[in-house]
Amino acid sequence: MPGSRLDNMSEITGGRRRRRRSDAERSAAAVLDAAVEVLGRQPDAKVEQVAAAAGVTRQTVYAHYPSRPLLVAAVIDRITAEAVAALDAADVDSGTVTEALLRWLDVTWRLFDRYPLLLHPSATSADQADSERQHAAVNERLERLIRRGQATGEFDGTLSPAWLVSATIALGHAAGGEVAAGRMSTAQTAAALRHSILRLYGARQP
Repeated sequence: MPGSRLDNMSEITGGRRRRRRSDAERSAAAVLDAAVEVLGRQPDAKVEQVAAAAGVTRQTVYAHYPSRPLLVAAVIDRITAEAVAALDAADVDSGTVTEALLRWLDVTWRLFDRYPLLLHPSATSADQADSERQHAAVNERLERLIRRGQATGEFDGTLSPAWLVSATIALGHAAGGEVAAGRMSTAQTAAALRHSILRLYGARQP
């Protein structure tokens, strides 16, 4: 019957659309996974390298992410989500504040070491609002920790929590620069960063 044929055609067309959408979603996920691995570790890598790692063409990468900055932003978002999950697993809201701070530093430094992109100029968004959004979840956890430390007297209460957050990030970038320049090893830099931040916060060595 005509009506049945139309229904069948509609089901076939709908099925094809769902498959195309599913294929596109898998392709986009493969591109982002590859970009995290390639750009995360080699910030200057070309889009062609991401495409090769994802098993797609350069045009396919651009179909999902029309520009390299948009691809980098998506990578930063993915890494930030990983950082938030790691910080939550480290339970930085419990225990003594100084110990929690050291756990926060350990988690973030391991991510910096794993993903050099985080300390690369290309990771800094030209859009200030977008940059703040990307860092908000991690920064909020650090600021909450700082306020708790100031309330308990473990940290210097005369310093602005927002300034301490900014100074911590700046020290992290400086530490990454030393490693990138080959002037310090990762272990040396991690120890120096830990010592410097404890002094900055007015906290005692545990």
